[in-house]
Amino acid sequence: MAENKEKEVTEKVVSEAEELPKTIVRRVVKDKLSQLSVNSEIAVLRDALQAFSESSRIFIHYLSSSANEVCKESNRQIINAEDVFKALEEIEFVEFIRPLRSSLEEFRQKNAERKSGTAKAMDTNKKAKRNDPPAPARREARKKRREDDRVKN
Repeated sequence: MAENKEKEVTEKVVSEAEELPKTIVRRVVKDKLSQLSVNSEIAVLRDALQAFSESSRIFIHYLSSSANEVCKESNRQIINAEDVFKALEEIEFVEFIRPLRSSLEEFRQKNAERKSGTAKAMDTNKKAKRNDPPAPARREARKKRREDDRVKN
């Protein structure tokens, strides 16, 4: 009896750990539904959201398993985007490949822009630090200005 409870608790924990965030699932579903039905608001019941979440989780497992097989066939241990595209082709979801490629390209461009912006900011900070005198020299300059101000007053 204790073993059954332990097994049940373990299964629930694993299930909850694999569960997709409900807020994200809700947002994705509502965004898509609002695109499809411009004139009216469609309500989605909690069990429907749970069904969307569980379906997505199962699809992710299936796709990742297929991508893992593609990766192993190539004698590699790290799955890359091309493995996912090949897996989509193998599980006959070819219509997903083109939008996924464009989405991935957009992501890479945004990421590159963000990195280059961060790199520029870091270069600017380095240049500013190089132009600044060292801390002791700054202290001495401040001290001298204060003394000059006292003399003037």
